[in-house]
Amino acid sequence: MNAAASNASQVGDQTAKPSNFNLPNVLTSLRIILIPLFVWLVLRADDQHLSWMWGAFALFVALMITDKLDGDIARARGLVTDFGKIADPIADKALMTSALVCLNITGVLPWWVTVVIVIREFGITMWRMFQLRAGRVVPASKGGKLKTALQTLAVGLYLCPLPEWMNLPTWIVMLAAVAVTVYTGIQYLIDSRRISDDDSDRN
Repeated sequence: MNAAASNASQVGDQTAKPSNFNLPNVLTSLRIILIPLFVWLVLRADDQHLSWMWGAFALFVALMITDKLDGDIARARGLVTDFGKIADPIADKALMTSALVCLNITGVLPWWVTVVIVIREFGITMWRMFQLRAGRVVPASKGGKLKTALQTLAVGLYLCPLPEWMNLPTWIVMLAAVAVTVYTGIQYLIDSRRISDDDSDRN
């Protein structure tokens, strides 16, 4: 093989898209596959069988850790794929929605909390896809990480079999999560509108 062919081969290898079968996508898929087990553990638990709830809590924490790991690994190793871009947010929202609905069913969380969070999450996701199809990229809200952290903390506290005096602090954390969720959703829409107006002015 001559030098030119070798260089062309190297360039081709560098620009080749990563395979969908990689570690980040496996972690994402595993997160989706294990959601039914998480739901079963939560609904199986009761006051006489707290070990089931501790199991649900441990699994929830593990799945949220994989949410952090798959994105970090994909970006660090150049393994970002179209599958990952679609499956990762689906896995995130499926897990959080499942957790909230389970807490509703068990009677520890009012339904309006889940309704507000789910409408915001899926509404913004659909709007983001619409913006991308229009060729506009709206950066994630600066409070996005705080929103995720508060939602995770709130759900985690509700999953833990904590003493009764922790009910109020747990509820306060959940209210904070709802407030930040709504605020970041509104902020995203404002930023999106601003970018749309800028595009219109340039045209």
